[in-house]
Amino acid sequence: QVQLVESGGGLVQAGGSLRLSCAASGRTFSSYVVGWFRQAPGKERTFVAAINWSGTDTRYSGSVRGRFTISRDNPKNTAYLEMNSLEPEDTADYYCAAKLVSTYYSSIYYSPEDYESWGQGTQVTVSS
Repeated sequence: QVQLVESGGGLVQAGGSLRLSCAASGRTFSSYVVGWFRQAPGKERTFVAAINWSGTDTRYSGSVRGRFTISRDNPKNTAYLEMNSLEPEDTADYYCAAKLVSTYYSSIYYSPEDYESWGQGTQVTVSS
């Protein structure tokens, strides 16, 4: 499995921006689909965004589409989540996750159960 470490969380005012990073080590990062999930206190972990192994295909939840952008830099073994126009409802712990895939296909996964590697999470707090 690949090891993942998130960074970039923090406290920001509504309307502000943050850029989360997910640094990977241990395996060939370019063989993994990467997803970002978030979990607010007392709530389930939910899908935010995902990117295929090559970076050519991305998906977003309806609540973040148009505000968040997922990307990856495979030579740097890093994925990113650029978050703009942040809202108090975006407050949560954010997790990156990875799933080993065949690079023959362009796959995207939406369920936390599909991913086998997880980071420890980074906290994002948006004040009103």
